[in-house]
Amino acid sequence: MKKLFLPLLFTLLLILSACGNQTSTPTASSNAAAETTVTSEPAADTTGEAATGTVTYESENGPIEVPANPQRVVDLSSYTGSLLKFGVPVVGVDQWTKSNPNFAEQLKDVEQVSADDVEKIIELQPDLIIASSDVKNADKLKQIAPLVTYTYNKVDYLTQIEEVAKAVNKGEEGAAWVADFKAQAQAAGEEIKAKIGEDKTVTVMEGDAKALYIFGDAWGRGTEILYQAMGLKMPEKVKEVTSAQGYYDLSLEVLPEYMGDYVIFSKTLAGDNSFQETDTYKNIPAVKEGHVYEVDATGFYFNDALSLEYQLDFFKKSFLGE
Repeated sequence: MKKLFLPLLFTLLLILSACGNQTSTPTASSNAAAETTVTSEPAADTTGEAATGTVTYESENGPIEVPANPQRVVDLSSYTGSLLKFGVPVVGVDQWTKSNPNFAEQLKDVEQVSADDVEKIIELQPDLIIASSDVKNADKLKQIAPLVTYTYNKVDYLTQIEEVAKAVNKGEEGAAWVADFKAQAQAAGEEIKAKIGEDKTVTVMEGDAKALYIFGDAWGRGTEILYQAMGLKMPEKVKEVTSAQGYYDLSLEVLPEYMGDYVIFSKTLAGDNSFQETDTYKNIPAVKEGHVYEVDATGFYFNDALSLEYQLDFFKKSFLGE
């Protein structure tokens, strides 16, 4: 996503500040990983909540002592939806997360911060900070609170959710959620294929008149659900051009060549969408047949637990009319 669009999509989401430019590279939602583990020791209560000690989290950078029951987490990446899903108190998030309409209620009293806002983060008194592996001011952030970082796409999207859950000592909850989500998505995929046909293809696109993108099977915007969990087919041409970096930017003139039988359009509502009025766009078969399902891009970028639930619900309603 040259902004994140997203996401576009980090290197991309996670260079979030850079993602703000809709004509830059798409950012992706982060899927990164680490492993988990054990250990606990008593710790001082620095947050006003009951002290519960610490646990050792086996991160991708080695073991880190983190709160056993974190009460003030700052998330500078794209994992907030998973933290919220598992009941973890969040006190600071990045701008893209804060602007997600699906999180508006839960984050209404949460501060918007970036890695450059060191003083502001200090004032929030976090007991844990989560960020991307290329986060700025990492050394300073580590002095404020334990810093857990993830590298985008180091692990698959569901493993990433389990890793975030482990980092906040919610490993069992994370594993249970993943198992349930996989079952739901697989069942929905079978229903969709039975309705539209096993061989029908689906393209995920995003953009406006300034820049258009199509995505592979692991770049947020529901791609993981459609192609991995549900097993729906991607047009071969899309698979070819997105295999290297996960997304592909293209012009309106060639857009029809990459459109599948069905299209998920992660639409930038504030952008210039005049291209949809052109004959080139209107004559795309999926457009003519009413097989383009539009959704607000700002709430569709990420692949955290809450975002995946939202995307799955959107796909069921779009394809099945539920």
